[in-house]
Amino acid sequence: MTSLLSNVWHLRRVAEASAKPCHICYKSTASVLITPDQKDHFYICPGHLKDRGFCTPIVDEAEAAAKKKQEELDREIELIKAEYAEKLKKRKKSKDSKKKEKTTEKEKGKEKENSKDDEDDEDVKAEKEKNEKIKAITDKDSTVTGDDGGPRVFMLQ
Repeated sequence: MTSLLSNVWHLRRVAEASAKPCHICYKSTASVLITPDQKDHFYICPGHLKDRGFCTPIVDEAEAAAKKKQEELDREIELIKAEYAEKLKKRKKSKDSKKKEKTTEKEKGKEKENSKDDEDDEDVKAEKEKNEKIKAITDKDSTVTGDDGGPRVFMLQ
């Protein structure tokens, strides 16, 4: 008795050395649509996967939500890094203005030793603060998604 094939196909990528011609246009491709039970497969171009007349992606809502959350997390980390860079610029600017105010050689010599130690301590503290904020954000959500951004499951039309 022959079982019917379900209309669910999973996208797999093969090595470029194993690429074969597309089932429709005969261009070399490394994309393969395969059934969940792995009984049937065919090679298909990424361009044909985008064609809504050929197939439609089956989107997993949980995966889409996780991806959106990861993007928000990345944006938040970038904001923290920008904030840190801005603090360093302000600190550097204020240090430069303080150096210009000092006029005598004796004051400069005495202050150089103290100011270098203070600068190093402030930079280390600021770096630690930035790393702690980033770590706190990443610890909130430690789910890692490792796909290329496209849908992985399709339904043929």
